[in-house]
Amino acid sequence: MQVFMKYKRYVSVLKWLTISLFAYFGTVPAVNVPWSEALRGLVIPTFNPDPQFWTVVVAILGTTISPYLFFWQAAQEVEDLGEKPTRTALIDAPKQAPKALARIRTDTVVGMAFSNLVALAIVITAAATLNANGVTDVQSSAQAAEALKPVAGQFAFSIFALGIIGTGLLAVPVLGGSAAYALGEVMKWPVGLARPPKEAKAFYATLSIATLAGVALDFTPIDPIKALFWSAVVNGVVAVPVMAIMMIIAVRDDVMGKGSIPTWMTVVGWTATGIMALAALAMGALSLM
Repeated sequence: MQVFMKYKRYVSVLKWLTISLFAYFGTVPAVNVPWSEALRGLVIPTFNPDPQFWTVVVAILGTTISPYLFFWQAAQEVEDLGEKPTRTALIDAPKQAPKALARIRTDTVVGMAFSNLVALAIVITAAATLNANGVTDVQSSAQAAEALKPVAGQFAFSIFALGIIGTGLLAVPVLGGSAAYALGEVMKWPVGLARPPKEAKAFYATLSIATLAGVALDFTPIDPIKALFWSAVVNGVVAVPVMAIMMIIAVRDDVMGKGSIPTWMTVVGWTATGIMALAALAMGALSLM
């Protein structure tokens, strides 16, 4: 679909697939959650000198601010320039900047808020069912859904399973596409899902190889849950220099022109970068002790 379907139609498929994420909200009311404990843990952070604790922190940060996010959204904004006649590159139409940036800001805030709420629903469901009953060695998403059945019932199992399937269909093309965009822009290849395959052969080859490599992992002895966890850890570490470079560029008027970020956003951006860096350093330092 990603290679041969028209870009406009394919994007609409991805948008409809996001509905599957609501399935995770359906599992929370179906399980017995000690809400006072959960809310206290959510509001009051607990720190632990154990290196495993900080590895988990880095993994969580790596799933929240992943490097691929920087490539995917920016690439899709460029793609939309060719698909929507009312949109023009801001360097050619600076008057469109306030409205365009407001739309992008809203898209980012709503998307990140929703994704974090989904992640929180997954964490609460897993903690109140699997972890509370001693199920801590889950080796696949299917096993996670199966483990929910005796604890939370058939309804939670079915809803959680639907969420996993929908999320997979949504995530695989985004991750494969992000890799293709990132490599294509570095290598200066013609890139874009709106291009026919014959006009961007290297781009589509990278996308296909990345997707097939992910499929191939299913036929290896690699534990997919551990692979997901450690890829999140790598994301959390790699995101730090990417964020630092992005912040340096974003404040430079000679690069961004009138689009350079304001002071409050600079403070927030560098604070987030610093927190990511400190977590990665704490993980590394404690692991060596």
